[in-house]
Amino acid sequence: MGNKTSGDDVARRLLDSSAQLSYDPLTEVDWDTPLDTDFHGASPEWSTLYGTAYWGELTDAQRKELTRQEAASVAGTGIWFEMILQQMVLRDIYAKDPADDAVQWALTEIADECRHSIMFARGAKKLRAPAYRPRRVALELGRFFKTVAFGEAAYAAILVAEEVLDVMQRDWMRDERVVPFVRTINNIHVVEESRHMKFAREETRRHLAGAGRVRRRAHALLIAVAAYVIVTSMVNRKVYANAGLDEARALREAKANEHHKSMLRASCSGLMEFLDSVGLLTGPALRFYRRAHLV
Repeated sequence: MGNKTSGDDVARRLLDSSAQLSYDPLTEVDWDTPLDTDFHGASPEWSTLYGTAYWGELTDAQRKELTRQEAASVAGTGIWFEMILQQMVLRDIYAKDPADDAVQWALTEIADECRHSIMFARGAKKLRAPAYRPRRVALELGRFFKTVAFGEAAYAAILVAEEVLDVMQRDWMRDERVVPFVRTINNIHVVEESRHMKFAREETRRHLAGAGRVRRRAHALLIAVAAYVIVTSMVNRKVYANAGLDEARALREAKANEHHKSMLRASCSGLMEFLDSVGLLTGPALRFYRRAHLV
């Protein structure tokens, strides 16, 4: 009963916060001003090529175009996972009392994610990018994951996806080199996702309270595999060709880019501490986090 009360208290506070501070991207974002190509699409330090020899050879215009394509790809991955998230949350609350604060917060979160997906799609289009989608194998793994994941596996995976995005978007929204409408998009997402992450942490702890050792270890691995697929899907390989670069060379240098790997690891330090604190950082799970350069 104590856990339920704690969860209800969190949900009520989040509902109150949402009522006080939420955004409508259709009116908050400047969709009408033409794209200014003098700006980046993301902080250049977050580019997969930043710090490589290839980056050093690029013109300023090429670097800006690359970051715009990469930002659009991250948005596409965000849309993909938000659709998975919505289905998992809906399944979790399907037969629960809709008058409960936790259920009403879950519905509020789903409404937020719907708006975010539309916002990301419109943002990518304004960046003059195609609709970047994950590889077919990632799409099918996502289909499998959203069908089988429940409890802490669903909520911890939500947390993984949102935490990685949160750190990079906090950098982008403060960076005056980034095109203003993208900064607005990032600010909206950061503010609203902070509430989603708080709820995901609470639900992960609550579900784990009743989990045995076998379930905990199995879900730890499932979450880690999901994290690997999400993070390795963020930047589509086609961004390089669409930015006018040599795709094969760009892929080689991006894969070996220690700077980008260090940025990912730094962005996930708090997440890894949380997963460790709830017993979800097992040896097999760590292997996937290392492969994704999250630890």
